[in-house]
Amino acid sequence: MRRHNRTTLLRLLHVSGPSTRATLATELGLNRSTIKTLVDGLAEAGVVEERVPRPGRGAGRPSLLVLPQPHAAVVLAVDLQVEHVAIALVGFGGQILGRNSWNLHGRTREADEVITHVIESTTVLAGDLGVQPIAAGVSVPGVVRRADGHVHEAPNLRWTDVALGERLGGVLRIPVLVGNDAELGAIAEHLRGAARGSSDAVYVSADVGVGGGIIADGSSLRGGAGYVGEIGHMAIRPGGRPCYCGSSGCWETEVGEAALCRALELPENTPRGAILFELRELGRDPHAAEERLSEFAEWLTLGLVNVVNLLGPQLVVLGDLLTVLPDSVVKSVAAEVRRRSLVSRAVGGTQIVSSALGADVKLLGAAEAAFEMILDTV
Repeated sequence: MRRHNRTTLLRLLHVSGPSTRATLATELGLNRSTIKTLVDGLAEAGVVEERVPRPGRGAGRPSLLVLPQPHAAVVLAVDLQVEHVAIALVGFGGQILGRNSWNLHGRTREADEVITHVIESTTVLAGDLGVQPIAAGVSVPGVVRRADGHVHEAPNLRWTDVALGERLGGVLRIPVLVGNDAELGAIAEHLRGAARGSSDAVYVSADVGVGGGIIADGSSLRGGAGYVGEIGHMAIRPGGRPCYCGSSGCWETEVGEAALCRALELPENTPRGAILFELRELGRDPHAAEERLSEFAEWLTLGLVNVVNLLGPQLVVLGDLLTVLPDSVVKSVAAEVRRRSLVSRAVGGTQIVSSALGADVKLLGAAEAAFEMILDTV
C-alpha cells in the first residue's frame, strides 16, 4: 500500500507540478501523517524538494511547496517524423533539460541511419548535460506493436518490419517504449495540453498522413496488440484518389499534406515552411480563407463527423498542420460537426480545438510513455 501511495503521489507531482502537503492529502485522499512520511522519504532520496513559496499578500506562515526535482529521473524522448527527428532529455515533472534535432532526406531516412543517429545524438546530449536517461519513449508515424516496439509499417518513411524498440534498447541498455505518433500526441494533450480534464478525447494528427489517438474514460485506447487509431484510412470518398494502403478515397487523401497543397493551389512537393506561411497569410482574411478552403473543410468535416459518431468524445484536438488552419475555418468545421453529428448533439456538443502543445506534442507524449514505465521505480 505504501508503494502504491508513493507512486500515486509521484504521478500527481509529475503531471500537476508543485503542490502543498495539504493539497496532496486532499487530492490523494490520504491523511496528513501519511503524506508527511511519503514526502519526507522522497525529499531524503532527492526526488522532491520542499521550498517556501514567494511572499504573497496573505497573512500567516505560508505552506511549504513540494517540488519535483527534474534530475531525479530523466528519460529520453524521440519524435521521429517523415522530414525530421527531434530528441530531448526530459526530467521528472516534465521539464525539457536539453534537445537536438536534424532533418531527414534521402539515405538519412533509412532505419539503420536513423537509429544510429539517435543513439549518437543521445550519447552526446547526455554527456553535455551530465545526466543519463533511465528509459526512452519513441514516437513513430506508423503501425507499431506496443509490446516490443516493432514497427510493422511506417509507409511515409518507407519502413517495414523494423525492430526499433529492441535495437534502441539493446544499445542504450534502458527500457524503450515505441508508440504511434498520434497515440502519444493524445496522451500528451490529455496530461498537459488542450484535453487536460477531459476523460474522452480524440487527437487528430494531419501531416503527410493522418492518424488518431483516442482517450477513453481517462485512458489511452490501444486496441489489439497496440494497433488502433488509423482513422486516416476511413474510406470516405468512393472512387477517390488511390492511397498507399492499397485502398482509395481514404480520409488522408483528402485532408493530408498533399490535399492541403491542392487546396492552396501549391505544388504537392511544396516545403512545409511555405505551406505554413500560406495558411497564416490566408488567416488574415477570414472570408477568403473559408472560400479557398471550402472543399478541404468539407472533407475534414465529413471525417470528423464519422469520428465523433463512432467514439463520442467530449473533445477533438486538431494537431500538426491542422493547428495552422485559419480560426474561421476551424470554427465553421466545428459548427458543422455539431450540426451533423447525432452523438455530438446528444453529449451537448463535442468541442473541436487546436493543439495547445504545438510542435512538441509528440515529443512530450514520448516522454510520458517513458515515465509511465519507470515512475514506480524512482
